[in-house]
Amino acid sequence: MGENYDIIIVGGGPAGLSAAYSAEKNGAEKILILERDREAGGILQQCIHNGFGLHHFKQELTGPGYAHRCYESIKNKKSIEILVDTMVLEIRPDKTVLAVNPEKGLMELKAGTIILTMGCRERTRGAIRIPGYRPAGIYTAGAAQRMVNMEGYLPGKKIVILGSGDIGLIMARRMSLEGCKVQAVLEICPFSNGLTRNIVQCLQDYDIPLYLSHTITRIQGKDRISGITAAKVDEHMQVIAGSEFDIDCDTLLLSVGLIPENELSRGAGIAIHPLTNGPIVDQHRETNLPGIFAAGNVVHVHDLVDFVSEEAEIAGKYAALEVRKQTKEPLKDIEVVPANGIRTCVPQHLRLGAEGETVRLFMRVRQPMRKVKLEIRSGGKILLTKPLPVAKPSEMIAVDLPAEKVAGLAEKLEVGIKEGA
Repeated sequence: MGENYDIIIVGGGPAGLSAAYSAEKNGAEKILILERDREAGGILQQCIHNGFGLHHFKQELTGPGYAHRCYESIKNKKSIEILVDTMVLEIRPDKTVLAVNPEKGLMELKAGTIILTMGCRERTRGAIRIPGYRPAGIYTAGAAQRMVNMEGYLPGKKIVILGSGDIGLIMARRMSLEGCKVQAVLEICPFSNGLTRNIVQCLQDYDIPLYLSHTITRIQGKDRISGITAAKVDEHMQVIAGSEFDIDCDTLLLSVGLIPENELSRGAGIAIHPLTNGPIVDQHRETNLPGIFAAGNVVHVHDLVDFVSEEAEIAGKYAALEVRKQTKEPLKDIEVVPANGIRTCVPQHLRLGAEGETVRLFMRVRQPMRKVKLEIRSGGKILLTKPLPVAKPSEMIAVDLPAEKVAGLAEKLEVGIKEGA
């Protein structure tokens, strides 16, 4: 048997680093971060644009700048160890972690608690089944971002982007700045899936056309992509016959969604939510397996890294308290139910003791709405309302439910949207 640790954190991105910082602050004495890349920082290493840290650090930073701030907060802590180039192969319910590293070989590590912070991966062409050959020149937006920003390669000169996720929008601007011609951004939904600021700063400021309710029906070219056939779709996302048109390009970037990286979670027997594709967690970010916590994009896809850090600090704190056995036995389990207009809400349930605690809820709406009101109810009684001038699926809503409202909860919590703010 290998070494014993208080806490093992799987993933050294912003969630993993923030969780380690919080765990150490709350008394954990031996913390290990396992990261499969060559350095800590996760996806932020390739996000060289600014706009990070406005909530968490109250300062605008680039992605690497944000990752550096997270790393600086833990680098001199003797209780925190980071192993890079380390692939975790298996997590067992008894909190044993099997990992492999080029120097240490195969390691079997035992933990008091485990925090899962593995982040996301991108959905690929295979997941959306576009007809055509498999020519060179088709990349996910994140792969192209790494090529351009970290490796110094340009994937092409004439670009079409499918999907209006934030990475796709940012790459539209990045490729324009590199002297490429971005022909169009196509989005199958009738609304954009990126932040409003990215639509403005990355598309409108660069005169890049955005085609809503459009998709790609065919990829042209055999050895290298030479163009795509686009078409309009109806409200059921079915292609409208006769609406097809061709766009010339030598590169296609796919920004068609992110999937939380949960193969290890499933292997351990952790319950996965069907809509978020991440573990079902309580307000402390503990999964259905006692002592195993999860935070960040592995739980649900965030649009702001600041919220990732905030969530990871919650997981880090309660993982540390669990190791030190300072958490109280839960008395009741309250389900959190997304009601009308709300698609997902995290946490999915609350484990409440006798004393109340402030609970932060993260949610996404089903479709864009204006001048609406967020309502949180329990047992027919309204606990909290919040007017929302604009609500979009691409922008997460975060709301705090005060401790005094949480203390007396006896029935399920319903989170919904009401017309008219």
